Amino acid sequence: RVPLKESGGGSVQSGGSLRLSCESSELTDSSSCMGWFRQAPGKAREGVASIYSDGVMTYLTESVKGRFTISRDNAKNTVYLQMDDLKPTDTAMYYCAAGGIVACIASMKEYDFKTWGHGTQVTVSS
Repeated sequence: RVPLKESGGGSVQSGGSLRLSCESSELTDSSSCMGWFRQAPGKAREGVASIYSDGVMTYLTESVKGRFTISRDNAKNTVYLQMDDLKPTDTAMYYCAAGGIVACIASMKEYDFKTWGHGTQVTVSS
């Protein structure tokens, strides 16, 4: 499994922006699908966005469409989550995760993502 390192979390006001980054040590079949999950206090972890190694197959959960963008730079083994127009409901710990192609096809099933980062906190104040 390939270690993942997240960065870019922080505190912003409602309407602000943040960009999360997740760096993988290498691109392998087991990290061909990269995703972001989030977990707010007292709530279940939910899938936010995923992107396959081709950069074309992407998924965004409905609540972030039009505000978040996922992208990746395979040369840097890094995936990004650009978050604009942030809302207090976006406050959560954000986790980067990696899996094979099945992870991207199956629309963010946690068990398809085999490697997880430690998380980065995003806090949005009103």
